[in-house]
Amino acid sequence: MRDKKKTHLPKPFVAGALALGGYAIAAAFARQWHERWGATDDEVAMPLPGDELMEYASANHAITIDAPPEAVWPWLVQIGQDRGGFYSYTWLENSVLAHIHNAEEVHLEWQTLREGDFIRLASKRVYGDLPLLRVHSVEANSYLVLEGWGAFVLLPLEGGRTRVLIRSHGRRRPPLARAINFLFLGPAHFIMERRMLLGLKERAEKTVAAAA
Repeated sequence: MRDKKKTHLPKPFVAGALALGGYAIAAAFARQWHERWGATDDEVAMPLPGDELMEYASANHAITIDAPPEAVWPWLVQIGQDRGGFYSYTWLENSVLAHIHNAEEVHLEWQTLREGDFIRLASKRVYGDLPLLRVHSVEANSYLVLEGWGAFVLLPLEGGRTRVLIRSHGRRRPPLARAINFLFLGPAHFIMERRMLLGLKERAEKTVAAAA
């Protein structure tokens, strides 16, 4: 009898499968860290404005800024693709044709934001009105809650400093959507949001230093 020929998977397929498996393992180990970057146990457990909109908190990120809330808020309230940007990685944002330009100064025309207004995430010409997030609630120098993103909260600290918390709102999704979020969207969201917090810190502290 003739020996049956053994079938071998193509080498690129095997290499790709191994690479994806290795990435998934690394993502699993990094997930707990990046989903609560900078946030303390108390901050993760703390009730925040807008919690009623979420099914669970998909991420809690935080940073301390050496500036009072009144110096941080003008930068936060002017976020938006057609406003002050998001203070993140411009090259990465614009690699997906978001057409974002991050402001380096406070603009008076962007300081008013009310419940029911919309924040644009990316270019209207490219994406239409798909990337629009509605302002659920807002209180100057205190918090901004965006439907579809989460809550941005400013907590005053001693010494004229501010603790900035961002709680991202999660919803239950089908298994495939959860897998995509776990492997790609979650890590990407962390990379951009971490840089956003650092961008807020740099700008607010620069404002205070200039005033002093």
